[in-house]
Amino acid sequence: MRLKIAISIGDIQGVGLEIALKAHAQISQICQPLYCVHLELLTQANTLLNHAYTKALESMQCAAPNALTPAIKPAQIDKISGFYSHASFLKALDLADNGEVSGVCTLPIHKHAWQLAGINTPGHTALLRERYQQEAIMVLGCPSLWVALFSEHIPLSVVSARVRLEPLKEFLHSLAWVLNTDEQIVVLGIDPHCGDNGAIGMQDREVKEAIEQVNTLLRMSKFLGPVPADSAFTPHFRAKHRYFVALYHDVGLAPLKALYFEESINVSLNLPIKRASVDHGVAFDIAYQNKASTKSYENALRWLSQP
Repeated sequence: MRLKIAISIGDIQGVGLEIALKAHAQISQICQPLYCVHLELLTQANTLLNHAYTKALESMQCAAPNALTPAIKPAQIDKISGFYSHASFLKALDLADNGEVSGVCTLPIHKHAWQLAGINTPGHTALLRERYQQEAIMVLGCPSLWVALFSEHIPLSVVSARVRLEPLKEFLHSLAWVLNTDEQIVVLGIDPHCGDNGAIGMQDREVKEAIEQVNTLLRMSKFLGPVPADSAFTPHFRAKHRYFVALYHDVGLAPLKALYFEESINVSLNLPIKRASVDHGVAFDIAYQNKASTKSYENALRWLSQP
């Protein structure tokens, strides 16, 4: 039986509504989608897209969020749209918490629109952490390559202070339990070339200690590293390893997006609900031009539909 999945619609000024309409027939073969949006907005979007998805509209089920329907103003940052995308996400989470759906798929929000709407939470993952009082672990990728993020969207200047023995041990230990893989996980270093034995940095000695202590706790060599990030993503290394931990997020995300941008997804682990998202933004530059790819969205729903 196909699982029911709530779709948080994202910022309506971007590509979210287009993706939902365009992919509806395809994803209905994967799951039972329940769109957290007013049908009126889907209808407006279909009109802007030259009525290309009228047939899809006829079979789309909606669970409207507790918000007034804003006007669609393609590619504009708008506080009302920010409030609406936030309300759509909350509706999807309520459905998951009540057991009405098996998971939540999120289409892209605009973080500045959330700020304009007076929403202090900086994004989906931060809201999940606050709501469930658990440390959500962000993992991005596709079947060919997965990257778990120890640090996320923080300034480069504060990353070094964040990488400390105890927090890293806790992160790696949790990741080993929730990632659900028998494969070894590679931990990328933080200093260039992992410090070259102290010549250009000492911090990776602490990273190595965290890896050794967690492997001892797990009674297996689950984690490998630290491995220099400049060589970790070479073809011969990726032929042996699919799972990586990036201590600074863009060290892992830059190669992931270069290799698998359209098909990658973003999943949140270590939570009481299943959540997956597209691995791209609102794409204002192509909003309502019928150019948006649905591959990441379809892959997110495939992941959510797995047992």
